[in-house]
Amino acid sequence: MAVTYHLATGRRKCSTARVYLSEGTGNVQINTKTGKDFFGKDSLLKEALEPLYTADLVGRFDVKVNVNGGGVSGQIGAIRLGVARAILKYDASVRPALKKDGLLTRDSRMVERKKPGQPKARKRFQFSKR
Repeated sequence: MAVTYHLATGRRKCSTARVYLSEGTGNVQINTKTGKDFFGKDSLLKEALEPLYTADLVGRFDVKVNVNGGGVSGQIGAIRLGVARAILKYDASVRPALKKDGLLTRDSRMVERKKPGQPKARKRFQFSKR
């Protein structure tokens, strides 16, 4: 029996998440670890899987995620967008609910680059008048 996956990609800051959604019992696997082990807190996992709660599909899907780059916050955002896009591939009728909660919008904010002659992007070296 072939398992059908709904594949989607999510990005946030420097993080990229490839999400594989398949019908199942609600198992969450992130980078070969369980969801709880990967994040350490239930609240972080719940935030990453928010689209499943919005679409009322909790426990109906197994979620497998490969995520890399960035920190915890960026990875959560990337997984969240990937899960939302994968749900749309499964059932497009939940689009209004996901859209209303802002789960389909790609957050394009990135870290501003460091400029030459400055210690950081906006910070200046201390000015000495004399």
